[in-house]
Amino acid sequence: MKFDASQFDNLDLENIGQWPAAPKLVLGVFLAVIVGSLGYVGLISDQMEKLDRVVAEEVVLKESFRAKYHIAANLSLFRDQMKEAEDSFAKQLKSLPNSHEIPGLLDDITFVGTTSGLDFVKLEWQPEISKEVYIELPIDIEVIGSYHSFGQFVSKIAGLPRIVTLHDFKIKIEQNDNDTLNLKLQAKTYRYQQEAAQ
Repeated sequence: MKFDASQFDNLDLENIGQWPAAPKLVLGVFLAVIVGSLGYVGLISDQMEKLDRVVAEEVVLKESFRAKYHIAANLSLFRDQMKEAEDSFAKQLKSLPNSHEIPGLLDDITFVGTTSGLDFVKLEWQPEISKEVYIELPIDIEVIGSYHSFGQFVSKIAGLPRIVTLHDFKIKIEQNDNDTLNLKLQAKTYRYQQEAAQ
């Protein structure tokens, strides 16, 4: 079949059945593409999007199942770990000073400082800071002494039976003496929030 462009001249839209074969074929292909495209957009594309969503959901569900299966298979191990974590948490809570021990903590800090060879310039409580599980009790400290005395002081604070953390160190040389230093820092101890509520 030869292509003859004259076949496309003078086509009557009201009498398509009388058109030559080439224009009928072109029209058929054009209509098939239009119908196929509309069918895809109208019917298949929504289903494809739904399939993509379901496949993604399947991956999430498989991961969830895998995690739950792992937990179920190791349930006794997880229970043992949970008990161990609860015991550790209870032990840590015991190392937080309760309201009766807090005044004695200042005495402990003073004792540690003086036995380290430091002179106290300032040792005072700051307002409590309430957190989600605990209450933070900051103490501003300013001492004078030698560099090595500061090291001993910090080491002894870390050895106290109650939790005390040290923050915001500022060291400067005293004006009259190059061997004497001034140390400002903030110590923080903590109290369990539930005990404070009781």
